[in-house]
Amino acid sequence: MTKEILKRKETWKTIMLFLMLLTALSSIAYYAILKLNPTSIYVGALMLSPALASLITLKIRMRPISSLPWRLTELKYLRRSYITPIVYVSIAYVLIWLFGFGNLINTEKIVQWSDELGIESTNQTLVIVVMIFLLLTVGVIKNLGATLGEEIGWRGFLIFELRKVMSFKALAIVSGIIWAIWHFPLINLIYGSSEYLLLHMGAFTIMIIGISVILAYYTFKSNSLWPAVLYHSVHNIYIQKICTPLTISNDKTTFWIDEYGFMIPIITTIFAIYFWRKAEKERL
Repeated sequence: MTKEILKRKETWKTIMLFLMLLTALSSIAYYAILKLNPTSIYVGALMLSPALASLITLKIRMRPISSLPWRLTELKYLRRSYITPIVYVSIAYVLIWLFGFGNLINTEKIVQWSDELGIESTNQTLVIVVMIFLLLTVGVIKNLGATLGEEIGWRGFLIFELRKVMSFKALAIVSGIIWAIWHFPLINLIYGSSEYLLLHMGAFTIMIIGISVILAYYTFKSNSLWPAVLYHSVHNIYIQKICTPLTISNDKTTFWIDEYGFMIPIITTIFAIYFWRKAEKERL
């Protein structure tokens, strides 16, 4: 047996060990979420599962934690990873509002924001500008701890292991599928009573695979997990705390809005094709 075959075999052992640990740790968190109470602390524990699985895997395989891509030498990848999700989410929601799949502006949310900020709700523009600014700065920073828990596992560990045995295209798709499936129990919790559960799971999976292409590109170009951590936080905050809450739902909204409708998956797929081609040209 050649050295190359042995290396590949050991890599697959490492990947399988990580996935088994991930399943075990995530199952504990999911039990708490689904059977006890879906509180943020249990969801936080779930988001830490990929990091814990990767760190335990490194320990078992007698590899140092310092082998993970902690360093960041080029800040431009942080800037790009911050801007990219804002651009594609903005495009998606502008299209949602233009086509009437949802409407602006949810005044109830503005009132909530004004109470939270201590600014009169009559000054809607000021309330919106201040809250969006704070959410995309302070909110993103506060959320970094949660996204770091995921990204240490996904981009810090898993895709670098997959890279040893797969092409960029293959690892982007495989890591995206794993990441999507990992979310399925949560989606079932949200939409389990809906007749459109499979539609929402499908839309989410398409979006996640698209994002996985982009994140793999930024991770390998920067050789660091930090762009993915920031990107993930901005993506979550901008959709979950800003764009979706500001949108008034109608009978078409559920098919198009948020991470479980089809507009964001369509736009992220277009972006993913662009980054896919860039990765091919740059031989990542």
